[in-house]
Amino acid sequence: MPIGYLVTTGLTATLVLAAVTRHRPRESSPFRLSYVFGLWFNWPLVVFLFLLASTALAIAQNGVGSPVFWIGLGFAVLASAGLAVLGRRALGVGPVVERALDAGLGAGWRDGVDAGLTARLHSRPPLAQALLAATPFRRRGVERIANIRYGPAGRANLLDLYRRRSDPPGRPTLVYFHWGAFRFGSKNFGARHFLRQLASQGWVCVSANYRSTFPDPLIDVKRAIAWVREQGREYGADPRSVFLAGSSAGGHLALTAALTPNDPAFQPGFEGADTSVAGAISLYAYYGPVGSDELSSSPLAHVNANAPPCFVVHGDQDTLVIVDDARRFVERLRETSSVPVVYAELPGTQHGFDLFPSRRVETVLDAIEAFAAWVGSATRRRSGRTGAEPARAVARTPSGP
Repeated sequence: MPIGYLVTTGLTATLVLAAVTRHRPRESSPFRLSYVFGLWFNWPLVVFLFLLASTALAIAQNGVGSPVFWIGLGFAVLASAGLAVLGRRALGVGPVVERALDAGLGAGWRDGVDAGLTARLHSRPPLAQALLAATPFRRRGVERIANIRYGPAGRANLLDLYRRRSDPPGRPTLVYFHWGAFRFGSKNFGARHFLRQLASQGWVCVSANYRSTFPDPLIDVKRAIAWVREQGREYGADPRSVFLAGSSAGGHLALTAALTPNDPAFQPGFEGADTSVAGAISLYAYYGPVGSDELSSSPLAHVNANAPPCFVVHGDQDTLVIVDDARRFVERLRETSSVPVVYAELPGTQHGFDLFPSRRVETVLDAIEAFAAWVGSATRRRSGRTGAEPARAVARTPSGP
């Protein structure tokens, strides 16, 4: 009797329906089962393939004569219908980020961005391409230079650099900080596809380790920026075009560092280094204090009128860091500063949506490139200078309607 199949499909159907139902969690918790299980529903196609495999195995082992099998199959069909809804929401991310860019940058922002890049935001790939998007292929021509030391704190001050070998010098640079609740995680896990893809588009990308006890991680972020400004040219980076980015805890650090440029309190021993940045990108960032520090460790405490342009991305189904926290930060920043603030709230999206490649992640990456290209263009117009430009996208022919 296929009891295991019944339990598997019943649990999956329950979790899928919970993911489909829009909710507003009242508090966040890193140990929520809804997060642990719900994380996988960022990739509904993977869950659907798991259901197909489970059904095939149940048929092979027990046939189709048992009523238990048919009940389990009913749960599988119900779960599949919910997965179709989640998949449709994922395909709707393109219009969501386009509206966010329109609202944050103004309706004419496309004039400062390569047309091929904007076209990618609303392209719909065929099924085969969507399947391949979930496969972490290495990008041709992109090299990774591992374990470059940027500070004195041992392994915690190592970074990896990604670049395209054939590119000329003076490329825009993204410095990325990983997730991990300030306690774990590494530059070696998560976002490597993110960094390789941007590098394949002409960026120099840096992924850095950092220490765990505040303010040490913020100091490390500042050191990484200083390293890029001092030594990045050797690797093709343009020190005038540095963007910070991070996921979860890394998003917290990226925003806090971007809001506190050249603050000597967070630059002990390198107070004279320029740690200002062109812009900041946060993916499902944490916005609260760290440890016992109730004020200065929160990005909310450092919101000011001189903030750089920011791009904030958060899922409306995030059960680890509730979406209300992101909304509160964006509202405060828009009230305090006149700089562009782009806020994209992704439908049906859980915390950690960038853990593996997907069409959703590709669309967000396209939007990040568009944001950075617009910021670079606006900066050059204000300063009247020419020179290094944010990477122009390699032209891609939009697929689908």
